[in-house]
Amino acid sequence: MDNILDFNAAVSRRQFFRRNGTGLGAAALASLLPSAASGLSNRKVPEHLQKLAPKAKRVIYLSMLGAPSQLDTFDHKPKLQERFAEDLTAYLEDQGQRLTGMTSGQAKKPLAPSIFKFKQHGQSGAWLSDLLPHTAKMADDLAIVKSMYTEAINHEPANQLCYTGSQQNGKPSIGSWLSYGLGSTNEDLPSFVVLHAQHTGQGGVQAISSRLWGPGFLEGRHAGVALRSKGDPVLYLKDAPGIDRKIRRQMLDGLNALNQKSYDAVGSPETQTRMQQFEMAFRMQASVPELTDLSQETEKTYEMYGPQAKTPGSFASSCLLARRMMERGVQFVQIFHRGWDQHGNLPTHIKDQCKDIDQPAWALIQDLKQRGMLDDTLVIWGGEFGRTVYCQGGLTRENYGRDHHPRCFTMWMAGGGIKGGQTYGETDDFSFNITKNPVHIRDLHATMLHQLGLDHKHLTFQYQGLDQKLTGVQPAKVIKDLII
Repeated sequence: MDNILDFNAAVSRRQFFRRNGTGLGAAALASLLPSAASGLSNRKVPEHLQKLAPKAKRVIYLSMLGAPSQLDTFDHKPKLQERFAEDLTAYLEDQGQRLTGMTSGQAKKPLAPSIFKFKQHGQSGAWLSDLLPHTAKMADDLAIVKSMYTEAINHEPANQLCYTGSQQNGKPSIGSWLSYGLGSTNEDLPSFVVLHAQHTGQGGVQAISSRLWGPGFLEGRHAGVALRSKGDPVLYLKDAPGIDRKIRRQMLDGLNALNQKSYDAVGSPETQTRMQQFEMAFRMQASVPELTDLSQETEKTYEMYGPQAKTPGSFASSCLLARRMMERGVQFVQIFHRGWDQHGNLPTHIKDQCKDIDQPAWALIQDLKQRGMLDDTLVIWGGEFGRTVYCQGGLTRENYGRDHHPRCFTMWMAGGGIKGGQTYGETDDFSFNITKNPVHIRDLHATMLHQLGLDHKHLTFQYQGLDQKLTGVQPAKVIKDLII
């Protein structure tokens, strides 16, 4: 007996029994078949999970990387005006607050009230800053959560926790979990797409890595597909001169035959992942050009999304593209907008950032609503943590900066069975601690999964001897007050 062949055969059998029905191994071939034929065969959904009635079919996550200041956008604290420049050093020591290295050595921590005006909006009376006039117009569509919190105080671990459910490397991203749990409804486009929108705020923004949209220990086909903001949205989208679709199909069939021989010999699921990626790339050569051709949109639509709607790679263009993806069956679109890490000169930079996102985010909600899609499309807006009430660096009446603050921050949700017209949670007078209805990032994840018909306790994948979950092993709960 050839020991290598015997070993490979044993590995293949173990892989088959362990992975069959989970969207991996031999069952992964089902994803190459038309969706009507493959049904649910390319995903793992326990029977009791299927009993949850989904209120949302898809998600758009508007990720404000760098952490917007809740004090200057949604968390109105008028009493702070009379305490301008009050030193909070002793208060912070009493709170036992962990500080970043950027302000831990700062001699004083002077209180910095927001310079922006706040007003109440809609029947709900939600408080919003004048930085967000368009967002204010849809106050009654939003569930504004002012009591978000996290343990991470620096960007990389905070982003990983926010977008993968763990501060540790190697875990699947939100979109990858949804691709794994929900399967795909369009065989010509990925189920998970990532867009990187340009920003007009400060330069030198925080770097991010593909871990935030990576598959971790899930099969590679669940990774987010990042479309480029300039040039062709996907490299090598066009065939080389002299290569027509018939020839490309023949080349791909030959390559798949070789890969199948490799899989039969070794049994590696990644070999089939590669085959599936080639097939998806072939189909995307036809589907992506039509998807990204925004010239089909009306002038009225462009006007709604704002002056940057025709600028490729802008946040407005990205939101419009996200709506087009939702129409075509993409189930999770994540738009990253960087530049919110405002340690200094915050009033100037946050104006630019809010101008980037305010009208397009409003337009996205209106666009989905008028097309009858908002009810089953969940839209989430927010960053990875909040900002401090005290100033980093020099403080004047007109200028200040804010450091990282994980204990409370604000996010909003709309559509997808979310109960709009409410402000959920409260913070103390300093927007420092939560005083009512705390919501951890894990609770947000659990609520999102619930709206999609998935139970966060049972959407699992066995890896390293554990039933891994997006929400991890620590407690997480669905926030029932936020949903219809």
